[in-house]
Amino acid sequence: MSQSLPLDAEAARDAWLTRDVWPRRIFAFLVDLVLLAVLSVAVWWSIVVLGVATLGLGFLLLHFTWAIPPLYYVLWLRSAAAATPGQRLLGLTLRQDDTLEGGTPLPPSFAQALAWTVLLGVSFMVGMLPFLLVLVTRRRRAGHDLLSGLTVVHAAALGRALPP
Repeated sequence: MSQSLPLDAEAARDAWLTRDVWPRRIFAFLVDLVLLAVLSVAVWWSIVVLGVATLGLGFLLLHFTWAIPPLYYVLWLRSAAAATPGQRLLGLTLRQDDTLEGGTPLPPSFAQALAWTVLLGVSFMVGMLPFLLVLVTRRRRAGHDLLSGLTVVHAAALGRALPP
């Protein structure tokens, strides 16, 4: 005789929204890393040309190139898609965790996008240990997701009903 366990609707919705998200996040990060490298090289060469044209004065702008990665993440996360180009390419988007149960999940606020970006950097600085939380948390959330109140979900799954 076989027994069937009752299906928890919330767990089914979480599984529907976050199925196979963490491997996609890795590839999305690699795509974003390549795009950031191309953008950084383009900005760096533009500053070098400007520095030569201004007889060295333009080289002062090199001091602000550290802001390229945080601006990249914050501005893309605040866009209409609420995802970086790598995340969009792989069908992912960020939503506020506390609005996933209700009607329409909201995209990240500016403060959440900024916190997510800063905490992503901190996660790398502490040896990537906060990323291991993806293996044990309910919605497959890493440390920077938990602390910023965001969840990475499938963009296509947001508007569709659960499969039978």
